[in-house]
Amino acid sequence: MIDPFFAPIPVLKEAVTPLCEYLHLGSLPFHIHEVLFACSFYHIIFEHLARPLSNWLIPYRYNHLSYESKLRWNMHYDERRNMDLEERMWGYTGAAALVQALAVGYFLFDLVVMVRYLDVFGLGMLAHAFSCLVTYTLGFRPIFNYYGCVFMLYELSTPFLNMHWFFDKMGMTGTKAQLYNGLALLTVFFSCRLVWGAYSSFNVYRDVWNALHLHRSAKTWGNEGVMQFAGDRSLPAWLVVLYMSGHVTLQTLNVWWFGKMIAAVKKRFAKSPKENDSRESGKKKA
Repeated sequence: MIDPFFAPIPVLKEAVTPLCEYLHLGSLPFHIHEVLFACSFYHIIFEHLARPLSNWLIPYRYNHLSYESKLRWNMHYDERRNMDLEERMWGYTGAAALVQALAVGYFLFDLVVMVRYLDVFGLGMLAHAFSCLVTYTLGFRPIFNYYGCVFMLYELSTPFLNMHWFFDKMGMTGTKAQLYNGLALLTVFFSCRLVWGAYSSFNVYRDVWNALHLHRSAKTWGNEGVMQFAGDRSLPAWLVVLYMSGHVTLQTLNVWWFGKMIAAVKKRFAKSPKENDSRESGKKKA
């Protein structure tokens, strides 16, 4: 499928080509403008739009937030915005690369924010931003370009997570709206990140194993358009270790975050023993 975005700027493409060739990111020059567009887009929202828009829409709530909460608010505001083995491993399509470029642009912005405000967001979010940036950038070799869109489905849970946080800051903690959103968050997060994620991870591990054991003489050329950047279809050990390490890090964070989400929902809606005792005593008096 053809990339629907406008063509890369020739000067920019030529400027980054030597570095991309050195890093073996053969298809990145064709999408560098999309990476920079996405990074700039999220940076502008975070630095210049989230604050004035929030001040205009909900001045009282936003102005009474702490410095840390305002940073998190701006970040959450920002976030609201079938092939064969060889084609899955080394294939390339313009449309998939567009998705990949937008993801790289966002996670580049995300990593800068996480490093800049590490004391606010913590090491877990820093590891998430770095791992995502590495895995999506490697797709421009191209390698795992096919899986870029597959794992973007993880982000279906992000709007519900953002709304859960906003409910707390808007004084709506414990409301039915937050309860329904919390249940939707747990359902979507579990379905997309743990169930779909486990299934897709198994497919990645299987493809890597099969590719490592694919005899060179057995390699075929397949679709010329899809395989235009495939080269010798190498799979060096360092690349496997780097990609899989990032992938395992993300999967581990998903499990850890899911546990924290369950605890957060329970904390807001589970009745305390004292509350239950007072209700029981009230019934007895009645």
